[in-house]
Amino acid sequence: MLLNQRKIRVLVVDDSAVARAFLTKGLAAYPYIEVVGYAINALDAKAKILRLQPDVMTLDVEMPGTNGIDFLSQLLPEHPLPVILVSSLSLRVFDALAAGAVDFVRKPDGTESRETFFRALAQKIVVASHAKVVPPRRAVSRDSFSTVPPPSPLGQIGNPGGIRQQTIIGLGASTGGTEATLEVLKRLPADIPGMVIVQHMPPGFTKMYAQRLNKLCAMEVREAVNGDEIRPGLALIAPADLQARVVRMGTRYTLACQPGDKVSGHRPSVDVLFSSMASQVKCHMVGIIMTGMGRDGASGLLEMRNAGAYTIGQDKESCVVYGMPGVAQQIGAVTIQASCENIAPVLIQHLKTGK
Repeated sequence: MLLNQRKIRVLVVDDSAVARAFLTKGLAAYPYIEVVGYAINALDAKAKILRLQPDVMTLDVEMPGTNGIDFLSQLLPEHPLPVILVSSLSLRVFDALAAGAVDFVRKPDGTESRETFFRALAQKIVVASHAKVVPPRRAVSRDSFSTVPPPSPLGQIGNPGGIRQQTIIGLGASTGGTEATLEVLKRLPADIPGMVIVQHMPPGFTKMYAQRLNKLCAMEVREAVNGDEIRPGLALIAPADLQARVVRMGTRYTLACQPGDKVSGHRPSVDVLFSSMASQVKCHMVGIIMTGMGRDGASGLLEMRNAGAYTIGQDKESCVVYGMPGVAQQIGAVTIQASCENIAPVLIQHLKTGK
């Protein structure tokens, strides 16, 4: 961070005194972050947001009284403040993301070092300070699987008769992507060509995320396991902390999910997925790159386009962070840009007409 840039002002919200002290002390080690205060509950946080004017807030999902989800639903329409969730492994995280939180980190549970946790949190705080906050457009239910009305059998966009089934679709997203990906999938039909999705998130959450999407979307969605066949009607979520690559086996395609080094700073990496598609897929293929910080996926998407793929980039206006799709657009990897809400119709139109 440049010396003449103002520090990112952070408000820590957690009902646990131990957690507040842990977060405050850990974030103080980063010279570009200033913890301007803490709050013990939603009421306390609302008062301190008005007084301290933080740039970013960290928030525990589970708090006594007004929980983090209800707090976000009330707060963000009036004060669109970027919020990073600091949460244990819980489905409630996805409800909080639906309520407008920008991103999340998993509370330390002994499986990772203190340094790794704070490095991830500090990076997300930097990203959040530049993010576009999207207040919730609907009330968020306490039912973890009911934040979005279930799709119609036709994916809410009409009968896609005549689409090419011999197609593989790859989708990559990061910050803001959990809800953006849902916005796309819930508009797609049950018999959509096989999909592989890389969404950057901590270990443990990809399985729950897949279960949530499976409840809310017409197609089957599940966390991938090594060797899964990619087939129509199935969307596979790449598991956290493994690299996912498409592998051709004659006329069939499977997904290899294996340990490996981080690529473009991530594991799984969108670049790894897209690059494998460019080299392995001999049938028609589509690449979709969505909201996220950095450039993961941009180079791989260019490889796909050069190999004949149809590629879609989320437009700037609908992105929480126009990083990954912005770089992809800049280097010529994107065939067409579309808003989050229009990506599904653009995809279906292409599959039906080839245009």
